[in-house]
Amino acid sequence: MKRLFIFDLDGTLLNTIADLAQSTNYALAKNGFPTHEVGAYNYFVGNGINKLFERALPEGEKTEENILTIRRAFLAYYDIHNADKSRPYPGIPELLQALQAKGVQIAVASNKYQAATEKLVPHFFPDIHFTAILGQREGVPTKPDPAIVHDILSLAGVSKAETLYIGDSNVDMQTALNSGVDACGVAWGFRPVSELEAFHPRFVVHRAEEILALLEV
Repeated sequence: MKRLFIFDLDGTLLNTIADLAQSTNYALAKNGFPTHEVGAYNYFVGNGINKLFERALPEGEKTEENILTIRRAFLAYYDIHNADKSRPYPGIPELLQALQAKGVQIAVASNKYQAATEKLVPHFFPDIHFTAILGQREGVPTKPDPAIVHDILSLAGVSKAETLYIGDSNVDMQTALNSGVDACGVAWGFRPVSELEAFHPRFVVHRAEEILALLEV
């Protein structure tokens, strides 16, 4: 039986792509760089914000200086606008409530920077108690490095066998593999199901309520 469910945030619990795109495009335009369609950001996100800006910048402009310039403009804008268009995916609030009612520990493991992760999770899920809400933190490697999962396991006091990691991207599937925990890919996120299946996760689900049935595995 699973006693801990660890969720990725962007593309798994919340559809944040419009706000991420809007904020990055703002920062790009402010500094004279071309912007992108929202759909392009599905493949820019997932590895932390510095990698997002590197991918969004034009070829030949992907310098550390430019990345830091875009980062400064992005953070100032996104801090105000990070919940403008972001919303939980269908069935997610109900799933979290059901898991909590069954006594399951719930945690978030995100590559979104820590301040935004800590802001968005309680904003959209105020009635849920999370064992841990961890994002990208200074000095801690980003996913797919397993450090974030190991930190959550330590806080939760459960074994790997009792843990299920749920996410929407190749980064998430690799994180679960690297951590030695069961993986569940979700089909509603930013990346195609084929990307998830390439990592042979134990489960792939198409609706949030399907995750509840995985408690007893």
